[in-house]
Order: sequence, then C-alpha cells, then structure tokens
Amino acid sequence: MTTTPSISLDQGGAAHAAPPEAIDTAAASAPAVGSGVGDYIALMKPRVMALVVFTGLAGLVAAPVAMNPLSAAIAILCIAVGAGAAGAFNMAYDADIDAVMKRTRRRPVPTGRVPRPEAYTFAGVMSLASVLLMGMATNYVAAGLLAFSIAFYCVIYTMWLKRLTPQNIVIGGAAGAFPPVIGWAAATGSVSVDAVILFAIIFLWTPPHSWALALYKSGDYAAAGVPMMPVARGAKSTRIQILVYTGLYLAATAGPLVTGLGGWMYAIAAGLGGALFALLALRVHASRAGDMPGAEDALYAVRAGDKSARDLFAYSIAHLALLFAALLAEHGAGVHWPLPGGAG
Repeated sequence: MTTTPSISLDQGGAAHAAPPEAIDTAAASAPAVGSGVGDYIALMKPRVMALVVFTGLAGLVAAPVAMNPLSAAIAILCIAVGAGAAGAFNMAYDADIDAVMKRTRRRPVPTGRVPRPEAYTFAGVMSLASVLLMGMATNYVAAGLLAFSIAFYCVIYTMWLKRLTPQNIVIGGAAGAFPPVIGWAAATGSVSVDAVILFAIIFLWTPPHSWALALYKSGDYAAAGVPMMPVARGAKSTRIQILVYTGLYLAATAGPLVTGLGGWMYAIAAGLGGALFALLALRVHASRAGDMPGAEDALYAVRAGDKSARDLFAYSIAHLALLFAALLAEHGAGVHWPLPGGAG
C-alpha cells in the first residue's frame, strides 16, 4: 500500500524554484574566496570514491588472471579518477538542489568556492583522462565499461532519473555497481558470471542503503523537490521496500559461494554479517522511521525515532566493505578455501 505523494514536482520544490542560472548568479555575486585543492578533492566525493576503489580493487584481485602490478595500480587509479569525475559532474549539475539541502549546502559549487563552469570542465577532463589511460594501460573492454559507467551516472541518473522518479536510485544504482566489473575486466579483458554476480550484489545493496538514509533525511529531499522514495511514496512504503530489497541483496551475496569465488572467509561475512543486516532491516520495518520528516545537518545526525534507519545506513556500508574485504583477502593473500560443493 502506498501513500499519497507529499510533493508535486510540477508545482515546484526548491529544485525548480532555484534554477541553475540562479546558482551561477548567486555564486558570481558572492565574495571571491578562491578554489583550493581541498575544494576540488571535495568535488570528487572522496567518501564515495573510497568504496568505489575498494570494490574495484576486490574485483581486480579476485579475477582468475594475475595482473602486472603497475598496470593494476593504473587501473585502480583510473577507476578512482573516473568515479571522482562523475561525482564532480553530479555536484555541478545538482548545485541548485545542494544549495537547498542542509546536508549538502556547504559543498564547493553551491557556496561558490568552485564556479559551475570550472566544475564541469574539471569533470570532463578527468573523465576523458581516466578512460584514455585505462585503455592504454589495460584493455578496451575495461575502458569501455569505465566510460559507460561515467556516462550512466552523469546522464541517466543525474540528468534524468534523479528528479523524475522514486526509482532513481534503483536504476541509477547500476553506475555504482560497475567498479568490480571494471576491475575484473582490467585483469581478464572480459566479463564473466562472477563479475556479473559482484555487480548484482552492489546493485541490490543500493536501495536499502540509500532509502535508509532518505528515511531520516526526507525533509531535505522534500525541500529540494527530489522524489526519493519516502517523499514520493511515504515512509511506510519505503520501510517495506527496504525489507524486500534486503532479501534480494542477501540472496545475491550467496552467489560467490555457489560459483566458488567466495570461500570460508566470505561465507562467514555473508552469513553472520548478512544476519545482522536482516535484523537491522526488520528493525527499520517495525519502526516509524521517516514518519516525521527529518533534515539534520550532519550525515549521521538523527532524531530519536529515526535511529533504526541511521543504524541500517551505517551498517550497510560496513557489510558491503566486509564482503569485498573477504574476497580481497582470500584471493590476494592466498587464503581462499572453497566450501564443499562449491563450483570452485
């Protein structure tokens, strides 16, 4: 059962009330503060980059082909730079939204520390450099996947889906699922079933992760006119969908055990870690998280009724990192012991 949408995108939200030109004008009239190196690092969303790099490295190391260390290092650098470029484009395009939301209003573009044209140029140059270097250092399959993932995030998610539909992060989450596939392709020159499974794990992890955050920041999204699931369909519907996608995500985490890609270490991370994930998702479902729109400034700041959503959001990051850390350790440190009956 769904609830009536609480906003009308046709009639405005701040995203429509503050067009891109207004942001450029505001930035141009703001006191000149100059752009520092730190602003350009922030533009690349370093926290997101860290998880992207980690999953990309795990895909590269878990692939069944040993890679030249220098080429491997360049491949990971390209994945990092490509992800950062996509993040910079997102910040430039969404400056009108970021200026409204408490959590993002201090970002470099809405504050004028990095002018919008410079952010676009920076994103374009970094995108081109990362793809070309990936092609020269590894192979065209990896370079093509990197180019597609950047374009998908910038065009399909940022420019189209984000402001259009509450399914924005479900479909757009594909962009964040590419790094292990790119790492795998950099090592092997191809995409196998195991690489697709790694893609599916991240793809199905994204909805419960993102919607948990959206539950306790729904006031921010509503103010900006972004149709995240709690804003467009209500908190109760979002809590139900978090539970459904948690089941799909945990089912996908069993994939590496079936194919033999994951061994005992991965099995423990998927089993025990997955059980805790399920408990936290059930706790969110049983709670009233998101019923009162929240919009505290800090990422983890939350009102009392929304703690279950905050806990799931935080743990979801840890669980995904744990899964890929297990794969990294098993294949990188030579401690991969397949389960009895596994294909490996």
